[in-house]
Amino acid sequence: MDNIIQIINIVLPVILMLAIGMLCRRHNILSREGIGALKSVAVNIALPAVMLNAFSTMNYTANTVFVTLLMFLVCVAGWLLGKILGKILHLDSRFTPFITTGFEAGMLGYSLFILLYGSENLGSFATVDLGQVLFVFTLYKLWLNKNEKQAVSASQLVREMFTSPTVIAILAGIILGATGLYKLMAQSGINTIIDSCTDFISAPTGAIILLCIGYDLVPGQIPWLRVGKVSFLRIIIMLVLRIVTGLVVRALGMDNSLDYALNVMFILPSPFVLPVFADDEQQRTYVSSTLSVSTCITIIGFIILAIIK
Repeated sequence: MDNIIQIINIVLPVILMLAIGMLCRRHNILSREGIGALKSVAVNIALPAVMLNAFSTMNYTANTVFVTLLMFLVCVAGWLLGKILGKILHLDSRFTPFITTGFEAGMLGYSLFILLYGSENLGSFATVDLGQVLFVFTLYKLWLNKNEKQAVSASQLVREMFTSPTVIAILAGIILGATGLYKLMAQSGINTIIDSCTDFISAPTGAIILLCIGYDLVPGQIPWLRVGKVSFLRIIIMLVLRIVTGLVVRALGMDNSLDYALNVMFILPSPFVLPVFADDEQQRTYVSSTLSVSTCITIIGFIILAIIK
């Protein structure tokens, strides 16, 4: 009975916020502009606080560098597999390989991981996230822009990257953690000042993000055949890459918390920024619908992880 209550405690808030988001759209409680403002608060204010805390409390070892490189290569493999298999399955959209790689860790992963495993293990998720963050802000965006009429230069990409509040927070967290400054502050209790600020600012992150996701879930507008094929392709690719990654991590004798982080990472959808790069309304609908379906799959995966936890 206690186990059932624990599962409900984890799963019900997620389902409730998604449902509230859907109701807000149906009954015009929030406008599209209002949702945009909430997303901006989550991405530019609350999420950086989560990142700062996660990366400052990480354990920086040789394994950290290895896992970062491993996840970068996993993302490259996901893109290549999507490119090859997409052609075989006649998924002719240029966005197919971008749907089969990358992870929406920022807008979704951190919130779900905290619900499942607590903020005390957040450093493990940050370790897994670092490699895919590097991929998304480098190769992912470069490849996306390659097919646009006005391609973004490498210098512009670097400028966008280092002016992002999320990236700035990650870099600040890495400096605090990798230099040992955070641990030094912990000896005198000064770290509690940072922790109390980041905890307070980041507290509504999960609720805001899930509400926004629920708002965007419109089943009636989804082209189910195309979306179903590419969503299934992503599931297969992620399953194969998760098995391979798990074997490598276990061979190196890494701790269970890293394994938990990988479980959450590999059920996540591709980055939510993807529809911004869609060339026309049809492509935008296709990409947005795929992300909506992938998010639903993520929630199902989250429920399964909560049950077997």
